[in-house]
Amino acid sequence: MRITDTSDLWWKNAVVYCLDVETYMDWNSDGVGDLEGLAQRLDHLADLGVTCLWLMPFYPTAGRDDGYDITDYYAVDPRLGTLGDLVEMIRTAKDRGMRVIADLVVNHTSDQHPWFQSAKASTDSPYRDFYVWREDEPPDTSDQVVFPDAEDGIWTHSPETGTWYLHRFYAEQPDLDVTNPRVRDEIAKIMGFWLELGLSGFRVDAVPFLLETAGVDEESAAHFPDPHAYLRALRAFLGRRTGSGVLLGEVNLPFEQQAEFFGGQDGDELTMQFDFNTMQQMYLSLARGDAGPLAASLAARPEISPDSQWGTFVRNHDELTLDKLGDDERAEVFAAFGPEEEMQVYDRGLIRRLPPMLAGDPRRVRMVYSLLFSLPGTPVLFYGEEIGMGEDLSAGSRLSVRTPMQWTSGDNGGFSDAPAKQLTRPVVDGGFAPEFVNVADQRRDPDSLLSFMKLLIRRYRESPELGWGGFQLLEQPHAAVLAHLCTWDDGALVAVHNLGAEPLTVPLTVPGCGATHRLEDLLTAGGAQLADDGSVELALEGYGFRWLRVVAEDSRRIL
Repeated sequence: MRITDTSDLWWKNAVVYCLDVETYMDWNSDGVGDLEGLAQRLDHLADLGVTCLWLMPFYPTAGRDDGYDITDYYAVDPRLGTLGDLVEMIRTAKDRGMRVIADLVVNHTSDQHPWFQSAKASTDSPYRDFYVWREDEPPDTSDQVVFPDAEDGIWTHSPETGTWYLHRFYAEQPDLDVTNPRVRDEIAKIMGFWLELGLSGFRVDAVPFLLETAGVDEESAAHFPDPHAYLRALRAFLGRRTGSGVLLGEVNLPFEQQAEFFGGQDGDELTMQFDFNTMQQMYLSLARGDAGPLAASLAARPEISPDSQWGTFVRNHDELTLDKLGDDERAEVFAAFGPEEEMQVYDRGLIRRLPPMLAGDPRRVRMVYSLLFSLPGTPVLFYGEEIGMGEDLSAGSRLSVRTPMQWTSGDNGGFSDAPAKQLTRPVVDGGFAPEFVNVADQRRDPDSLLSFMKLLIRRYRESPELGWGGFQLLEQPHAAVLAHLCTWDDGALVAVHNLGAEPLTVPLTVPGCGATHRLEDLLTAGGAQLADDGSVELALEGYGFRWLRVVAEDSRRIL
């Protein structure tokens, strides 16, 4: 095994951590998280084992979509700090061994952006063709909206010129026209600006919507015949500017279409994509106590370039979307993890974090995170997952999981010294309040979830076969169990997870192994010897799990 390869394509065995500066740590006591506060907490992230920070939008905003309605692509929201604060934070993160990426939100701007303010004022505006317009009244497009609770169509009338503009998301977020070469040049300029300030890439928001040409006139569309050629150009641009930068894409599509966004076997478009399909099937498996749906999704993943990677996750900053499940399947997950109407959104997702969904059962919570880190791909954590934070359902929609980080058991969870009423968002109360869930207490507790997550991340980083290797499901008789093998050169790891409450003994066979091999537990003391045919029986508690390194007699790996 050439361990040096892992520093080249670093994203293949990275640990990505998503956070919102606004809700992470307030250092100037004004109730809003800031970049200086984040810098003060980088040692927590380094100690956790994070290798890549993903920052949610920190740009100036109109304040209508939690930062995703941007009014200036070349600045920092003054509530969060300055460009100097950002550069200092990035420099300090790199010193601690962490790269930093940020949201690239260029499918749309805010309607308060100077480009749109000019464009809507006059058809002669130099920015008019930065956006998509139509002069005739649009047909019913209610079936195309992304947020059915807020919009009834994707076109909104602009009274200044008597025309309609396109918006795939909220009406306050007009879509940019990517068929316009000036828009494409501006996107490259935006990327180049932030790369010069030290970013190592971007999480690209709503990639399919960015590339689509719906609503654009035929002449403009004809000048943009291959949207994927543009995505390849952005990847090439990133490579020229950084050498090792990443584009982590949000592409919630079926697997075969996701393969196109990787660039197929050439792997020259998106560097990484979130595996939304497997995430949804995982929740269906958890609801049923049956590993079948999860196993089927993993087996159905298309083959991708060695330079490409899947991003795996349990939770993210948006709703827990279940849109790829059938109606009956979605109903099963709703019944198991979000039966009340206030827990659901858009008829397709949940607005809860994992621990409350699992009734705070530490066995199940730890099993799920063990499963996440053992799956082939790169794990992506959302802030607060490392300590088991809960949600604030009263915030509604996607804001329910974007609550202040809980650092201590003190006032405001240690997030801010400001009065509680001044906080950018309320701190979670109830059973998952800072009194019960916080970083400071868990740092001192070797049996805490935080300590367990540190162990998982250390073992994941020591096992590059999980991010780099081949994946194989292992046959065994229990429906509740997922057993799989990841191999890369001379490294191999067997992971076994019980999604059910009953203890089990799992018989399985490790291919290519025999009595000269043994299995060594990586998460606890113990192991097992393989028989001549590579067979072994493994005991699992209810919701139990084991990571087992395959060790040959002549192995030189440190256990």
